[in-house]
Amino acid sequence: MNERVKKLTDEAAGLTPDGRAELIEGILQSLDALDPAIEAAWAVEITDRLAAYRRGELETFDFDEVMANHEIGTPRS
Repeated sequence: MNERVKKLTDEAAGLTPDGRAELIEGILQSLDALDPAIEAAWAVEITDRLAAYRRGELETFDFDEVMANHEIGTPRS
C-alpha cells in the first residue's frame, strides 16, 4: 500500500460508520463512471439489435429454457 493510500485509509478509519459508507459509495461511483463514447456506441448497438429483432433476423430463445439449461450446478449439454 503506498503512503497516500495508507494515509487516506487511516483518515477513513476515523470517520463515523455513515461517513465511511458515504466514502465507499463515492469511490464505487467513481469506478463506475460512464464514458459518453461507450454509452453512445451501446445506444447504436441496442437500436440495431432491436431493429434486427423486429425484422425477424435474430434467433431468439425461450427465457425459461435458457435458464433451465444454465442453472448453477447443472451440467451443460
